[in-house]
Amino acid sequence: MLSRVIDITLLEKEEKKLQFECTDELKSPLLSSSSACPDDDALEVRKVTFHVSGMECASCAGAIEKALKRLPGIKEATAAILQNKALVLYWPLFVDLNTIKEAIEDAGFEAKLMKDATEDTLAIFRLRIRGMTCTSCSESISDTLKRIKGVKKAVVALALEEAKVHYNPKQCTIAQIMQSVADAGFESDLINAGDETNKVHLRLEGVSSKEEANLMEISLRSLPGVNFVEMDSNAEKVSVSYEPDLTGPRSIIQCIQQAGPEPNYYRASLYSPPGGRDRGREKEIKHYKKYFLWSCVFSVPVFFLSMVFPMFIIGHRFYVGAYHALRRGSANMDVLVALGTNAAYFYSVYTLLKSLTSDSFKGQDFFETSALLISFILLGKYLEVLAKGKTSDAIAKLMDLSPATATLLTLDDDENVGSEMEISSQLIQRNDIIRVVPGAKVPTDGIVIRGQSHVNESMLTGEARPVAKRSGDKVIGGTMNESGVLIVKATHVGSESALSQIVEIVEAAQMARAPVQKLADRVSRFFVPLVVVAAFITWLGWFIPGKAKIFPKTWIPASVDEFELALQFGMSVLVIACPCALGLATPTAVMVATGIGASHGVLIKGGNALESADKVKCVIFDKTGTLTIGRPVVVGIKLFMNIAIQEFCDMAAATEANSEHPLAKAVVEYTRKFRVKYGLDQGFLLEAQDFQALPGKGVQGNILRKAILIGNRRLMVDSDIILSPEVEEYLQETEQLAKTCVLVAIDKQIAGAFAVADPVKPEAETVVSVLKSMGIISIMVTGDNWGTANAIAREVGIETVFAETEPLGKAERVKELQMKGMIVAMVGDGINDSPALVTANVGMAIGAGTDVAIEAADIVLMKSNLEDVITAIDLAKKTMSRIYLNYVWALGYNVMGIPIAAGVLFPFTGIRLPPWLA
Repeated sequence: MLSRVIDITLLEKEEKKLQFECTDELKSPLLSSSSACPDDDALEVRKVTFHVSGMECASCAGAIEKALKRLPGIKEATAAILQNKALVLYWPLFVDLNTIKEAIEDAGFEAKLMKDATEDTLAIFRLRIRGMTCTSCSESISDTLKRIKGVKKAVVALALEEAKVHYNPKQCTIAQIMQSVADAGFESDLINAGDETNKVHLRLEGVSSKEEANLMEISLRSLPGVNFVEMDSNAEKVSVSYEPDLTGPRSIIQCIQQAGPEPNYYRASLYSPPGGRDRGREKEIKHYKKYFLWSCVFSVPVFFLSMVFPMFIIGHRFYVGAYHALRRGSANMDVLVALGTNAAYFYSVYTLLKSLTSDSFKGQDFFETSALLISFILLGKYLEVLAKGKTSDAIAKLMDLSPATATLLTLDDDENVGSEMEISSQLIQRNDIIRVVPGAKVPTDGIVIRGQSHVNESMLTGEARPVAKRSGDKVIGGTMNESGVLIVKATHVGSESALSQIVEIVEAAQMARAPVQKLADRVSRFFVPLVVVAAFITWLGWFIPGKAKIFPKTWIPASVDEFELALQFGMSVLVIACPCALGLATPTAVMVATGIGASHGVLIKGGNALESADKVKCVIFDKTGTLTIGRPVVVGIKLFMNIAIQEFCDMAAATEANSEHPLAKAVVEYTRKFRVKYGLDQGFLLEAQDFQALPGKGVQGNILRKAILIGNRRLMVDSDIILSPEVEEYLQETEQLAKTCVLVAIDKQIAGAFAVADPVKPEAETVVSVLKSMGIISIMVTGDNWGTANAIAREVGIETVFAETEPLGKAERVKELQMKGMIVAMVGDGINDSPALVTANVGMAIGAGTDVAIEAADIVLMKSNLEDVITAIDLAKKTMSRIYLNYVWALGYNVMGIPIAAGVLFPFTGIRLPPWLA
């Protein structure tokens, strides 16, 4: 009972946590569009709070939670006794508010919907942060941000040098948050404020007065589709928020150019071109390279004045970083460097001054040690940022796929080309008409409206063979047109394009922290203080025995005394330790893996997906479109009542025309070809009234006052339609041949059936065999009949089959396997697979399937090739092996290096590491 009350008091914290987790899980990369897909609002996870009357004890709360979690589409449910509230996270696609409310009331309680006062008040922005060197830096920034009132979540990525902040604009501002970062000792730049999707930033020329600026602002506000205009005080820059369906960047620039007393009196250009991150990385690499080279110049003349420059001019960043780290109560690599170099430098100053004032004192200085330490550490930093830059090469290559310019066409009323002009590809707007010549890249996503060609999509999907494109086909921005001329209508531009969203997925994956990173974070938090303690103990361990004459005097080199020998060992311990190796072990491996995956058409949504895929022991395959090609065709037809075959096909096609199911499309396509073959009118489709899709069964509707039912055996049995022996025999024949039998009933009588075949993918059997050799079990779950399912399973080598399973039933099968202790991967391509994709430990959407499937998946396979399942799992295994190997090297380096630097080998071998070499 006490545990329940304690958990309830944390309701608000749990509520916020779940809200952000669900937002991250359902990030929406719309890689393909379909007019038949559900509304975007239905695809989101929503949060709702009910006031519940009648809860008296923990068992009441448990009863409510149990009743809610039995509903399909419920992600999480929490009941709070003390607050008399129930918090529910749910998918509107599968369950509505009334059903949730009725479930609570059916459990014996009264429920009333409450409006969440904090709903939709959070905003998101991203910062580029400079100056981070290790996990301690990123952790301290994260802690600093989280302490700000109004900041709900902050994720800091060390490898990317970025931070993503969720905050309440009513409680704090972006400027305040950036100031807190500056106070912590780091520089930051705003990347975007979360609302930049339909916003353009322009640099203005020719605006010389405040009156002209006001007129310019009025002209922009009067442009249809412009929502908001913000101009800086000097009238040099302007930011415009707009509706993409009504206007775009090119129209806004034209409005500015036409606002003056004569054309082009004012000029405008894009202010924020892409590629800032790459330029920043190049600048950082050049920065450290320059500093390292300058450091070497000053290190050669080893005398007092030359040491001042490396120590306090070039090396000042280490001391500033150490100061800020200690001020915020943490320690990092800068602290170790500052302690080691300052100990050597100021002891050298002491020995120099004492030598000048004493005739008997003979001490040794270490000025060269401090200078060489700074030089070698800067060399290490240069190599580190160079390596970081290489890990993001995959993103840079993806962004470079988009061409710089495009040919914009203007069509007259007769759809003939009126004029053409070359524009920047960044200025393409929705519904623009673009010409793509042979050898040119497609500038944006769109639909071919004229022409035919072959397009090479290997740079995005990894598919080597060019894909034929003709009128009505979709093309993806960044792909290469190989042969004919294509006239393309732009449909998805800017951040909506597939290329932009692939980059977004990869960036999000590289921002996310893998669970295995938590261990390194905990170790890094205590690493530096332990090293400082170890260095002090090392100094004492050599100095005290040396003074006490415990070890032989021959151990002490002639040029130093006991104090100096102990000091050198202590400094070596300080500078040989490297906490950065632990902090970078995981993020660098994840960055490389996600980049390699993206270049091969495998989009991985973060380290969590990689870690889960590494442990997969069972892979569940959907049948249609996954194990099979997904383009079923009608290979036979049989009538069971006296009806003309033309009338039979027309009624079936008219009903199936309202469905997006592959079997429905096969029936419609067969009817179309049938009418073409016999020279019949192509406008044949009748209108089906009261159409309804029955998931896992089929469809129903009314045509010419006749009730039409089309689907599988279960639909007919559930509708009390008798299957004659002749029908049963035909069903068995088709199913034994791995074909699907689509039954058609008219007014409660079986009128006929279509035999539909969907060929198995040629690589399916090999993939199942390879998975078996990896110790992974393959299972097939399908909504098709048992006969067809078993025949397909035998053909590809799958032993376990679940047939005639509804979409939510697939998710239940996944849960059953998880309850047995298995880590389960689900591979599917359709909306009906999304519940199972979400439930599985690793969801894989294959063939860039539907938007819902992609959102629900953890890994997106751009091609329809099943071999990418093996690629994803193998990449995950190799990545996790590399992460563990990185940890072994990082820990091994420190575990072995620190004792050697402390002098454990010196008594036996006489070998010691000078500080500059350590």
